[in-house]
Amino acid sequence: MRILTWNINGIRAMKTPLKQLFDSLNADIICLQETKITRDLLDEPIANVEGYKSFFSFSKKRSGYSGVAIYCKDGFIPVSAEEGLSGALTSSLGQGSIGCYCNTNGFSDEDLVSLDSEGRSVMTLHQICIDGHLKEVVVICVYCPRAAADNDVRQAYKLKFYQLLQDRAEALVKAGRHVVIVGDINSCHRPIDHCDPQDEEYFMCHPGRKWLDRFLVDLHETPPDETKHPIGGDSEIDENDSITEQSEKLFVDTFRYLHPTRTHAFTCWRTLTSARETNYGTRIDFIFADVELLKTQVSSCDIMPEVEGSDHCPVKAELKCTCVPSEKLPPLCAKLMPEFSGKQQKLSSFFTKLSPSKKPTIAPISKSDNKSISGLKRTGTPNGNKNKKFKSNNTKGNLLNFFSKPSTVNRLCPDKEVKSLVAENDHLDKEQEKDSLEGSQLSKCSETEEKEDCSQSSSQSSSTSVEGSDSVKEKPKLTSSWKTLFSGPPPPPKCKGHSEDCVMRTVRKAGPNYGKQFYVCARPEGHKSNPEARCNFFLWKKK
Repeated sequence: MRILTWNINGIRAMKTPLKQLFDSLNADIICLQETKITRDLLDEPIANVEGYKSFFSFSKKRSGYSGVAIYCKDGFIPVSAEEGLSGALTSSLGQGSIGCYCNTNGFSDEDLVSLDSEGRSVMTLHQICIDGHLKEVVVICVYCPRAAADNDVRQAYKLKFYQLLQDRAEALVKAGRHVVIVGDINSCHRPIDHCDPQDEEYFMCHPGRKWLDRFLVDLHETPPDETKHPIGGDSEIDENDSITEQSEKLFVDTFRYLHPTRTHAFTCWRTLTSARETNYGTRIDFIFADVELLKTQVSSCDIMPEVEGSDHCPVKAELKCTCVPSEKLPPLCAKLMPEFSGKQQKLSSFFTKLSPSKKPTIAPISKSDNKSISGLKRTGTPNGNKNKKFKSNNTKGNLLNFFSKPSTVNRLCPDKEVKSLVAENDHLDKEQEKDSLEGSQLSKCSETEEKEDCSQSSSQSSSTSVEGSDSVKEKPKLTSSWKTLFSGPPPPPKCKGHSEDCVMRTVRKAGPNYGKQFYVCARPEGHKSNPEARCNFFLWKKK
């Protein structure tokens, strides 16, 4: 069983067809984050990919925002699928459930609905065969919220999402099921997972990293056979943190467990600064597995930076177990949606029932009104009355008249215009006859005056050549004068590190400098020790 996770950054923006893309990834269960698609934008090529069954979670708040999906090969069809983490959507939408819900006493009903309404989680339950025994594994695809450091509301939302994810995953493990959590966690764990961690103590004070410390067990630091604290034991938690429950550590970062010392293994880069060219990024895309599954079944886990198409790269893990596909599709499967099921929908499904208080009142039509309606004609006039406002202009004639010869214009013009045109033509004919007589008389004198004309033409040609040279000299003057009027933007300054042209950027962050423009080095962002990376040149653009 090969499981892959990838923040695709817009599923409709992919240039490669999904069938071709999925086959190239060589995975059995493909988990996508940030699909940026809602139910009304979902179409047939995305919902039904040949050879795969899809399961979506859409954002209920904003269009083109968030969204996750799981694509399973036909040989890996899940037993059931569920949207969200709390189970609130399962009961409200009438979908099949996976069960094993956690204790949600620490969350209000509004919190649970809000945490599941942004389309950040979808999970599938699969039957697997381990050494001849049937087991169950739950694959949870998550796209954790991103929160700026100065946004307290989103920071609290992010920590609540982490807590709900942890509670549900641990409840599934304690119920005897294996769990694999994949997706964009939006927090890197250790300094080794960051391109520029700087101060390590300050780095580890990040709330997201504190949660990862409490959630994950490092089997290289804490031996699994330690008697005092099995699988990590309980850990102390600061009073200021909103996550206060202490729990046993049940999950492991599969990539870091298999590659404990690998550096520069990043999965996300800033596209605006071309940081992928210098591998200046972070590792925020993970595959977590419960400890028992990791020890017995996980054979490999690695990142795939060679796969492009997003600001993230995929991460793929391989398990030794085999999957037993379900014969019946779960209700959440996109193929069972009415618009993709292949069944004809009833006309009544396109209308909603109104309450008696909101039903519109329709006045009965009288016989007189009925006669007036039947008397309407194509001209738009009631009872066929031909008013002046509704008269059609028939003076344009047939369509063929627009492609006729000029002589036929007389048929369309009024009589006065025809007479004036005929008079003008006669006058022009007389002038042409006079010009022809004068030309015959001048031809006789042309032979005697040929020599004089030649001498004059030679003098004229010499004068025109001098004038032409003057005009050539005047051209640069004209271009320079035009350039002074329309100078265009000034050339960008040179950066001090590489003496290369800089690029202009605009401040988009809210604050006193919002909208101001500045110059920076044009090279891709990178570590300060990398000579090929961007230098620290900065200059505000002058007005």
